[in-house]
Amino acid sequence: MFGIKIFKPGILNLLPRVRGRYLKNVSLAKYTWFGVGGPAEILYIPADIEDLSHFLKNKPYNLPICLIGGGSNLLVRDGGVPGVVIKLDSPAFKKITYGENTITCGAGVRNSELKKQMLEHGFGGLEFLCSIPGVVGGSVKTNAGCFGSSVKDVIREAQIMNGDGDIKTVPVGDLMLSYRSSFFPDDWIILSITFNTRPEAVENIKAKLDEQKAYRVKNQPCNERTAGSTFKNPEGLKAWELIKKSGCADLKIGGAKVSEKHCNFLINTGTATAGDIETLGETIIQKVREQTSITLEWEIKRLGINK
Repeated sequence: MFGIKIFKPGILNLLPRVRGRYLKNVSLAKYTWFGVGGPAEILYIPADIEDLSHFLKNKPYNLPICLIGGGSNLLVRDGGVPGVVIKLDSPAFKKITYGENTITCGAGVRNSELKKQMLEHGFGGLEFLCSIPGVVGGSVKTNAGCFGSSVKDVIREAQIMNGDGDIKTVPVGDLMLSYRSSFFPDDWIILSITFNTRPEAVENIKAKLDEQKAYRVKNQPCNERTAGSTFKNPEGLKAWELIKKSGCADLKIGGAKVSEKHCNFLINTGTATAGDIETLGETIIQKVREQTSITLEWEIKRLGINK
């Protein structure tokens, strides 16, 4: 991606006509929890599934495309993102339907919306997912999890669209979900997800949600510009313990620093660039490797080019 010239004047003329919206040179900082990063050359918000399929079937060959969700686990680099960035932000991707002990959510449904649905309809089993920032589609791609559960434990199937614009339903076994990752093709776009649920008393749901919220408030930074856990836990180990052991708990680079409350969280203090945050993360990786011979892996997705 490096060295690609972006913001070509005629790119819109190369794109298929759609019913959704093309937005040119849009800052992605406002779409991420870190609040940093450069612009998308083109941001495309499809009107619905058919509109997205039409775009993929008729886009120029080799056009760089990528997808962003709720931005809660994303670092956009300062140079921006060449090509087309797709965001499933239309109402068509935020629909919720119910089956027998199942709920099907469009990829654009925010995880926080699940809380309202669970309390309104009295179904349980997805409490952990409600406390994870972002949207449903992104939580599947990363097999998001906390409090001893992950998406892999509750998903039944997903509706996806491949890079050719074709749609199919994929059972959970074929999604190849593993710890904080998945191995399905990069050009798959999650359209909707069907989760297994169970009937549960509303007071029990509320109690569990309140318990999880209290834990997060006590142990993790809240109301700060962060993207959640920065690094995956190595097998049998805790990333935060390795970071602290390696003397990284007080590190700061530019406007980015390690959280005082949880050292596997990086914070934008208000003046950080994406470069500050990424350099801080890479510095931590280097120091942990030097001290422990263990190489931490980014859990945060990094996107775009350096400035």
